[in-house]
Amino acid sequence: MKPLTLLACAVLGAAAAAASAHTPYLAPSNFAPRGGETLALDAAFAETFFVPEAVFDDSRFSVTGPDGTVAAPDAVQLLKTRAVVEHTLPEAPGTYRFSTGPRLGALFRTWEANGKQESSRDPDARIPAGAKMLANFQSLTLAETYVSVGAPDRGALRARGKGLELVPATHPNDLYVGETFEFTVQYDGKPLADQKVEITEAVWTSDRKPQVETLSTDAQGRAVFKLRHAGTWVALSRHRTPAPAGAPVDEYSNSYTLTFRVLEP
Repeated sequence: MKPLTLLACAVLGAAAAAASAHTPYLAPSNFAPRGGETLALDAAFAETFFVPEAVFDDSRFSVTGPDGTVAAPDAVQLLKTRAVVEHTLPEAPGTYRFSTGPRLGALFRTWEANGKQESSRDPDARIPAGAKMLANFQSLTLAETYVSVGAPDRGALRARGKGLELVPATHPNDLYVGETFEFTVQYDGKPLADQKVEITEAVWTSDRKPQVETLSTDAQGRAVFKLRHAGTWVALSRHRTPAPAGAPVDEYSNSYTLTFRVLEP
């Protein structure tokens, strides 16, 4: 594939912007299942939650139990617009964390040579010697959610200490209108100060515009979301980091989402 120039470059830039607007999510069929129930979850990329547009593939889904044990779900079926995950929960009560696992996505490169800007998503594209690299990154996405059998507990809420994550202080399965949802955003176990978190209402259809609220973390990486409305919500945070040695890009564009439900008191 040859590098793109002029109008083609502009078109690619618009396409890249549209692609970056697609956000990953993991949505359970039930946030409070019974013990022994088979739970279904959808994993996809979308602009409107939960209207799937592209399957969340090329990752390793997992379930973390109340004792911290991590296992694979019973079944994962990849469709065109979404992945469908099924897992039969144990009879034991407690909270379970479902995760898509990290997914490396598209590469984005933009450079300037001889006064012209060129862009490509082709990893084999030839970049001219002496070109000035303007952008060179790859998406790294992760989506999670929590469900509780019986009373919520905190074993599955422990931070992994790796990558971008939202660490709940308030339990995500114990949220009610009139209260608050407190959490910390961290990367590799360290809190991120002044980190943006966008929280979007799930409207389940593209016919209605969802409510969206943007928060910023404090110096300790903490944020507080005031629970004004019942419903299902998706919290999103993005963070650029240097790519590890040996990666084909300079940076990773990390994104993390957490799907949670707010109930009437």
